[in-house]
Amino acid sequence: MRRTPTTTTLALAAAAGLALTACGDGGTSSGGDDAGAPSGPVTMIVPFSAGGGSDLAGRAIASGLEEVTDLTITVQNITGGSGAVGYGDLLASAGDENTLLASETALVTLPVVQDVPFSYDSFTPIVKVGEDYNIVVVPADSPWETCSDMIEAAQAASLTAAVSGSTGPDNIAWTLIEQQEGVELQRVTFESSAEVIAALLGGQIDVAATNPGEVIGQLEAGDIKGLCALAPERYENELLADIPTGSEQGVDVTFAQWRGMVGPPEMPQEAVDFWVQASEDWAETASYDEYIDSNYLQPQTLFGEEFGEYLVQYDADVRSALQP
Repeated sequence: MRRTPTTTTLALAAAAGLALTACGDGGTSSGGDDAGAPSGPVTMIVPFSAGGGSDLAGRAIASGLEEVTDLTITVQNITGGSGAVGYGDLLASAGDENTLLASETALVTLPVVQDVPFSYDSFTPIVKVGEDYNIVVVPADSPWETCSDMIEAAQAASLTAAVSGSTGPDNIAWTLIEQQEGVELQRVTFESSAEVIAALLGGQIDVAATNPGEVIGQLEAGDIKGLCALAPERYENELLADIPTGSEQGVDVTFAQWRGMVGPPEMPQEAVDFWVQASEDWAETASYDEYIDSNYLQPQTLFGEEFGEYLVQYDADVRSALQP
């Protein structure tokens, strides 16, 4: 069963999607044979530290592709520069059919806010595996019970808000909240979500916005509590169902980050077709469903050229938020 594509849920004006330039068709099946299969070891770059959502995605995708191709895929964490170092390594691998990268929102946001030698269309789009939404969390002993409480506190005094990478989806979410509510939050940047949670529990920051899958253990243990979900609807999971959406509290901000995989520039077309077909095959497996369910994502897949068109739209939305 192929999932129905969706667009980003930024509450911003959307421009019509355009075809991604300089990328292969990506939508042609490999025909079920080994055409385009890599001839050597395969590396999956994760441009962030181990333990965070990007690392979980990279390892799940690598494992899933191994399952449907019988290849061995080695995950390599290449950190630094809020993801820029890892993307730079992929950029230097132009034409390499054996190198992949577990990608997410930083692919689009990095070129908007930093001087980097690439843009989102420098790479070969292969698959978007799903979307997820941030929840706003604070320590369990925080006096705030809602996002409205947090915003009122921010209007009265300076608050510190964590950012997992200066270009992460939480940074965009905070920007949207600041724009809507007329507040200014003091950002503290970390390299991974694991560092964010440690800082939150250690009292180094006041509030964080992160993916449910990255804090579900702390929520279950009662170490942190959710103020609101920046999602269009409440989560159905019993540990999340009582967390209201931001819009229920008058904070009308929703933002979906995506997780997926891209290849290097100039990837041979046969290799693109091979990896797209492998991704489609994985999306039909129980291991894909398990990854989506256990990480609280929405199963919205896009492959090859359609994923490229989505990135064009996503770039327009992100620029609307970060360059008002």
